[in-house]
Amino acid sequence: MTRYLPVHTVVAAMTLAASLLWLSPVLAGPGAHGPNGEHLDAPGVAVNASGLARLPDGSVNVPKLAQRRMAIRTVLAPETEAAATVELPGRVVMDPNASGRVQAVHGGRVEPGPKGLPMAGQSVKRGDVLAYVRHHAEPYALGTQQARLADLRAQRQLAEQRVQRLEGLEGTVPRKEIESARADATSLAERARSIGASLVARETLTAPVSGVIARADLVIGQVVESRDVLFEVVDPARMLVEATTADANVAARVASASLQGVPEVTLRLVGASRAMRDGVLPLTFAVSPVKAGSTLPIAIGQPVTVVAQSKDRIKGVVLPAQAVVRNPSNESIVWIKSGAERFVPQPVQYRPLDARTVVVTQGLSADNRVVVQGAPLIAQIR
Repeated sequence: MTRYLPVHTVVAAMTLAASLLWLSPVLAGPGAHGPNGEHLDAPGVAVNASGLARLPDGSVNVPKLAQRRMAIRTVLAPETEAAATVELPGRVVMDPNASGRVQAVHGGRVEPGPKGLPMAGQSVKRGDVLAYVRHHAEPYALGTQQARLADLRAQRQLAEQRVQRLEGLEGTVPRKEIESARADATSLAERARSIGASLVARETLTAPVSGVIARADLVIGQVVESRDVLFEVVDPARMLVEATTADANVAARVASASLQGVPEVTLRLVGASRAMRDGVLPLTFAVSPVKAGSTLPIAIGQPVTVVAQSKDRIKGVVLPAQAVVRNPSNESIVWIKSGAERFVPQPVQYRPLDARTVVVTQGLSADNRVVVQGAPLIAQIR
């Protein structure tokens, strides 16, 4: 005898089965492959709602819509010849013909100028009064000077009285004696004035050149010593870069140079020293902005890397500097587009050409389609 379950029981069972199917993960069958040959049944492959995924072989799946949002651009980069480059460590220094230092000849106490003490970054013109230094003698020397001043004033007073007496006897005493007394009185007055001025003397500190205050280490009332550097004034449009190298032949091979990461400036080799300093040879480069009249985006003392292009030529693939990124192992890689939505990391060796471009010497061939824009975004996909 056949028994039939109640209708409400059948409906409940079907609802439970449907919910279990909806909650269970969708798994690909064994051996299933995607359109680009990747194994879909491999463990650990997580695809998010946007379709972005890091595949087990290290490649990345980026849908077309995501590529447009990320502004990814690729090019077929052919192998060409480029100038060989060498990276030199360096730092930004002052141009001695467009900058200056303000120092006190003698020690003393700092007093503000007519407009107060200048601050770093303030513009000044040549000859502007920056500050005063009030000199203070040692107590013993000060007492000696004051005693000498009092003695000179007494002698001057006696000399002036003698001149008055002689002038009253004019005609009975020789004229040369009167003139001699006047000369003695004048000499004593000048000596007293000179010593009196030295007791309250102050040194005026003025700007040696027109430019910007790069260093200001003063406050009102500060006591400074002689030859202390109190101010540094630089012309922000004229700076130098001093690079160092252990190869004495580098200077003869330099054709052009640039600063790594600073495309707004250009460098011109001024000269190379022929004397070793701390085991290296300094090379001096003049810095100029790419756009005339613009401010140089560097500062005095800033460490920089000089990319010097030599006259020698090397073969490689020239790419924008942003095309080269780092993988989790800190290796230099570029992303190669191997399918419509697949990008494969390729380890490479490269050398910088200038602030914007590099040349890949190993790891690429002429038929590789390389990502030149958006590579850092692809590297972030997990």
